[in-house]
Amino acid sequence: QVQLVESGGGLVQAGGSLRLSCAASGRTFSGAAVGWFRQVPGKEREFVATIRSLSGGNTYYADSVKGRFTISRDNTKNTVYLQMNRLRPEDTAVYYCAAPLHWYSGSYLVNTDDYYYWGQGTQVTVSS
Repeated sequence: QVQLVESGGGLVQAGGSLRLSCAASGRTFSGAAVGWFRQVPGKEREFVATIRSLSGGNTYYADSVKGRFTISRDNTKNTVYLQMNRLRPEDTAVYYCAAPLHWYSGSYLVNTDDYYYWGQGTQVTVSS
């Protein structure tokens, strides 16, 4: 059974950094298409970043985080990361990682409907 577990959230001041981790169990993350999303109460879950299943792990970001966030993977640890720098109060949300049902994708997956497996989420709070 596949499980995704996020960690690394917390409280940080504006301008600070956090690194979120998404660990997979039940299946190797190597080559998987993985996405990060975030959600605030009363709003829909929104796309943040994704890494696709191509050699080199091409990445794609929402405009709101481009240049500040970096998604990467460490196959030896079966983990995908989201490095978040220059955080802003508007980045405050619960962050989720996700993987598609068929695990691999050569396309950038940016919609929640593209994903099947979801973690439980980790809270990120950025104070002003």
